[in-house]
Amino acid sequence: MEPMATKTLAAIYLKQGHLREAYQILKVLSEKDPFDREIRAKLREVGERLGLSDPPELQEAPPVPHEEDRIRILKGWLANILKQRRR
Repeated sequence: MEPMATKTLAAIYLKQGHLREAYQILKVLSEKDPFDREIRAKLREVGERLGLSDPPELQEAPPVPHEEDRIRILKGWLANILKQRRR
């Protein structure tokens, strides 16, 4: 069973010194929400501790979408969630 990717799990891995596991969790979280600056910063920090160069997606922060675009994105997510529940 794969662990759920959460900020809490990443923090636990970091506290225990499991940098690679924390990095993988943070990478998943960053892919899910590329606008979360906290996750991006922590991912960059852990990557540096592991001696990894910044992946291209971390070199520049993506532009924050306008409110209308965020609403459209969230509505799309909701539609997908509702579709999955119907299955």
